[in-house]
Amino acid sequence: MELKWVLLLGLLLPSCSGCAIGYKFVKSICVDIDECLRDESPCSDHMKCVNSLGSYTCICALGYQQTSNAKCEDVDECVTQSLCGENAQCFNTPGSYYCTCDEGFQSNPANFIATEGQCVGEKKCVNTIGSYRCLCPEGYRESRPDSACEDINECSDPDVCGTNADCYNHPGGYSCRCHQGYSNYGNNQSKCIEMNCDHFEPEHTPEKLKHLMSLLKNSCESLNDTQGEHVTGETLLETLFTSTDDLLSDGNLADGEALSQFLDAVENSMRLIGPQLKEPVTRMETHNTYAEVAVTRNQTPPSGSVSLSTDSALFNTSWKTVVGESYPGFAFVALVSYKDLNSSSDLMHKIIRERSDDVERDITYQFNSKVVTAVVSNPETKHLSEPVTLIFTHEQERAESEDMAYTCMYWNDAEGAWSGRGCKRVSSNSTHTVCSCNHLSSFAVLMALYPIKDSFELVLITRVGLVLSLVCLFLCILTFQFCRSIQGTRNSIHLHLSVCLFIADLVFLCGISSTHNRVACGIVAGLLHFFFLSAFCWMLLEGVQLYRMVVLVFHTTLKHLYMYAVGYGVPLVIVIISAISYSQGYGTDSHCWLSLDRYFILSFFIPVCIIVILNCFFFIITVWKLAAKFSSLNPDLSKLKKIRRFTMTAVAQLCVLGGTWVFGFFLFQENGTEVMLYLFTIFNSLQGALIFIMHCLLSKPVRVEYYHLFARMCPHKKKTEYSTSQSNSSQKPLRIDGSTGESEI
Repeated sequence: MELKWVLLLGLLLPSCSGCAIGYKFVKSICVDIDECLRDESPCSDHMKCVNSLGSYTCICALGYQQTSNAKCEDVDECVTQSLCGENAQCFNTPGSYYCTCDEGFQSNPANFIATEGQCVGEKKCVNTIGSYRCLCPEGYRESRPDSACEDINECSDPDVCGTNADCYNHPGGYSCRCHQGYSNYGNNQSKCIEMNCDHFEPEHTPEKLKHLMSLLKNSCESLNDTQGEHVTGETLLETLFTSTDDLLSDGNLADGEALSQFLDAVENSMRLIGPQLKEPVTRMETHNTYAEVAVTRNQTPPSGSVSLSTDSALFNTSWKTVVGESYPGFAFVALVSYKDLNSSSDLMHKIIRERSDDVERDITYQFNSKVVTAVVSNPETKHLSEPVTLIFTHEQERAESEDMAYTCMYWNDAEGAWSGRGCKRVSSNSTHTVCSCNHLSSFAVLMALYPIKDSFELVLITRVGLVLSLVCLFLCILTFQFCRSIQGTRNSIHLHLSVCLFIADLVFLCGISSTHNRVACGIVAGLLHFFFLSAFCWMLLEGVQLYRMVVLVFHTTLKHLYMYAVGYGVPLVIVIISAISYSQGYGTDSHCWLSLDRYFILSFFIPVCIIVILNCFFFIITVWKLAAKFSSLNPDLSKLKKIRRFTMTAVAQLCVLGGTWVFGFFLFQENGTEVMLYLFTIFNSLQGALIFIMHCLLSKPVRVEYYHLFARMCPHKKKTEYSTSQSNSSQKPLRIDGSTGESEI
């Protein structure tokens, strides 16, 4: 046995030295000793014994009060004149009082107590207006008027105990002794129902509940032994919730099978424990559970409504629903609330979709109430004759909107998923939701989060920006490939970056909405995953090259093999591993992109975060080194202009090559989401245009090449114009090294 279970059941399981004080050893377990049932009462005169777990308490009987020396003394009720009224005399008796009317007045039943000795034998005196009656106690009757009381033989009625028990008559009452395999849960004057102890087989329960199930099975089997003693219902209830606390704290309910076994174990346990509770209403709260149980025992079935409440829900039904078709003489109803079940289970992706629009829209579900289990003594609860009502308190106050609605759900054991069949939402506001269900199970209120539909403005900005970027990226590719004056390592990086962005934007524009074909959608998502990651890897190479040029060595290059390994090899490895681990993550019901299930989106998000952070680091170090180098030079105006121009170019380049994606990190914030969404869409759809402006239009060598090309295409231009422009454009801001094509900076 594990140490934690030894500590958990220490009061119930016998140790080497025997049971604790106030407990005794019965059927391999320690049960409470009822000291109040001894032949000699442990309490002194005028005191009443009240049993408790492992001990007892003595309290003063009715009509007595406790003094400072812990003794009970009689209460003189006649001190209060209003008890008998103005026209009567009050006479105090030990533990009570009686009233005698003045001459000319008759007694009021509420104020008159007949004196003892007026009824003979076993008859009890019952006061009436101006007189009294002597009646036989319960279980007795008069054989003839004014005769003594005789015992009623209840066993003469063959239906009093039913066919599953033997009836035994005794003075003033009777008892039903159940047949083997049946029990009345200790209610000796109730009919016996069939027992099924197989529900508590340890082999079919989670490992953490096996010890508890073993204890419950022993208790279940001991109910057939009318001569033996068994653990009280209160003790079993406390043990049940202590065990569930331990299980929920460990968070071992991450799959549907484990959750189904746990909820079934709680329901079966409450069916065993509920009828054994002594009090009409029992409440119990532990660290992770809160329960309320109502029990009734009577010869006639109860009527009316019954309501139970916990810290997070209210359950309302009728006693007719609780009892069902047959009434054995007792009935119970229980409501159990789990405080941490929603945080310890990751089952929100298991939702049975009943509505057609749920399939069309990628809905995300979240708990907004605690999970509760409703149990009644009626064994047939799959189709109730009248629905039950549950009112849930929301965990967080939030009103319904276009993108969020509340849904009443129950846990479907057969499907191992949350379902809404048979439950409907009656009403809802920001704090409460009212649910009506025609069956009983474990219930919760879930928030259905609908994806925000793209507005016309966002779609227009995206499409226009992507078309413009595709045109600009195509011009960039031609420029970087054929412009000889800018050939070098950085130019190669810019070329491959433009190629990756061009393909990614083209695939995005043509296939992001191809959700009708699951295979094609997965291919589109895979291509976007690869080419966007590849673009970011080339952005990282741009930052590394800038760092090497300025900080390490001014004339440096990166080998093309290393660049290809980082720019294309790393993204390829990430995509292959992602596809092998969870291929269903490529493509969703709404877009051909990476799924949010199982955190699959992190296969793109984490590498992007790392690259953006590294590029920020490279940029800061580079600018800091440049400022330190140029601070020692003469503040020549031309040099200062070069420094300022270079710094502005570097800042703009940082924004173009990854900085704009920072806006995407704030899309899930509560404040400013719409603003960030528009900024993210505008900057990233125009990323190709920004690259063309930065590295082509603002580059003087590229402008010279453009002018040469334009002059050849337009020969009617004046030669003097061409010569002057060529002379001016040949004045390079930085000396170019012939071997590498890189600027000195």
